[in-house]
Amino acid sequence: MLRSLDIRDMLIIDRLTLDFQPGLNVLTGETGAGKSILLDALGFVLGWRGRAELVRDGAEQGEVTAEFDLPSGHPAFDVLEDSGLPVDETLILRRVNSRDGRKTAWVNDRRVSGEVLRRLSDCLVELHGQHDDRGLLNPRGHKVLLDAFGGHDDLLARCRAAWRDWQGARMALAEAEERVAALREEEDYLRHAVEEFEALSPEQGEDAALDARRRMMQAGERVREDVSRAHAAMGIGGAEGMLRDASRWLEGASEDVGEALAPAIAALDRALVELGDAEDGVARALERLAFDPAELERVEERLFAIRALARKHGVAPDALAERAATFSARLADLDQGAGNLSDLRKAVGDAADLYEDAASALGRARASAAERLDAEMARELAPLKLERAEFATEISEADAGPEGQDHVAFTVATNPGAPAGPLNKIASGGELSRFLLALKVALTAEDDGLTMIFDEIDRGVGGATADAVGRRLEALAAEAQVIVVTHSPQVAARGGHHWRVAKRVVDDMTLSDVAALSDAERVDELARMLAGDRITEEARAAARALLAA
Repeated sequence: MLRSLDIRDMLIIDRLTLDFQPGLNVLTGETGAGKSILLDALGFVLGWRGRAELVRDGAEQGEVTAEFDLPSGHPAFDVLEDSGLPVDETLILRRVNSRDGRKTAWVNDRRVSGEVLRRLSDCLVELHGQHDDRGLLNPRGHKVLLDAFGGHDDLLARCRAAWRDWQGARMALAEAEERVAALREEEDYLRHAVEEFEALSPEQGEDAALDARRRMMQAGERVREDVSRAHAAMGIGGAEGMLRDASRWLEGASEDVGEALAPAIAALDRALVELGDAEDGVARALERLAFDPAELERVEERLFAIRALARKHGVAPDALAERAATFSARLADLDQGAGNLSDLRKAVGDAADLYEDAASALGRARASAAERLDAEMARELAPLKLERAEFATEISEADAGPEGQDHVAFTVATNPGAPAGPLNKIASGGELSRFLLALKVALTAEDDGLTMIFDEIDRGVGGATADAVGRRLEALAAEAQVIVVTHSPQVAARGGHHWRVAKRVVDDMTLSDVAALSDAERVDELARMLAGDRITEEARAAARALLAA
């Protein structure tokens, strides 16, 4: 319940404190006296989006403080806990607007964002007027209102989750189909490429090895003839034979000259050993230099094939093995695609079935809630002199979405047999006010601790109809706090607490005042509302009659 509203330097209000009470609180006053400013100030402290410039001329900043009493179990406690704010039965909201446009807010003396204020306001206050700022006239919001009335939170969560799963499965299938389609467009190329790679089977480092082998064979062809001649020169027919002859001749001569030739003979023996080693080395080199011309041709063919394939695919020869693996993987994806698509299509079908079940369950719950809401509206319309009117919640099929497959619209027929249509198209101004009041009451019947504010909901009605509206507001206020801004004396008379809003001029500055009325002052205010500025005794008598009715 809204306990108090304190306003400082906002628009044409300099200092104002309102202490609201349980039950029906009424605000009256001349047009332009500032009643709407009070609602602007309340909306400001609740974080609602409204006027951009609120600070009173001449002031550096404006400030609004609202104090609420919260009953046990009030939903505002959850918002406070979620936001890490102190939880108390008394909730104090304060918001400051500086001259430069900066806005700062506190909840129970803790700095908060405007978003926290708006979350709290959703469970603290319902504001409603003939022009309906809370979505009652907008068919786009009717489904949300019906779901809130029916308490469909769990069913909505299930439907949204099923929708997400279904859309995720559809996206996965679409991506797989697109990938397979792209692969199919290059299937011939892929298969040819894989066959080409498999036929050649290039290995990492093979290009360098083949190139080295080719160079060696090419070099061997050029030098083998010289090496062969060198080998022949070292053999028995060459140097070896001559050294052996020389050694034999010297050994024969040594028999006649003694030891004089011994060192030379020893040196020749050593030379023969070294020559044998050299001859063996050259022989081994000749073996390595020996090659089959057909092998050189085979090496060159493979080397040239590897390099040609690398140029074809725009990669280095050593990257061919990796490229081959990539092509093989893409071809495997294509070959396995049919099986994967089958699995994905089944997943989409299963997800669609789960969504259909969830959406159908939500649709059935909405149909049941619609019947209850229509019955509740029938009960509410009768006391408001609309007993011949018919309210209907129409549910039709809509495109599937996260919130199901239903389109919800509130329709009315003002007279039996008349065609039904949207509220704002069918009902006149006075009828619309009463329809919206009845709908507001029906939709908020379960909102414990909610302060309901009606801004000129009685506009366009008078006499017995205005009295019916006032009595319905009075009955509603028996179970909740109701604040009504009204120009109707019949409605004002039903209030348990009455304030008058008026303007005054101080030093050429217009200011707005709000005063709580005594019983006598209340009679005069109702008489003014009945008769105008010139209050007569007859008007006072009529006012007393309204209060006594």
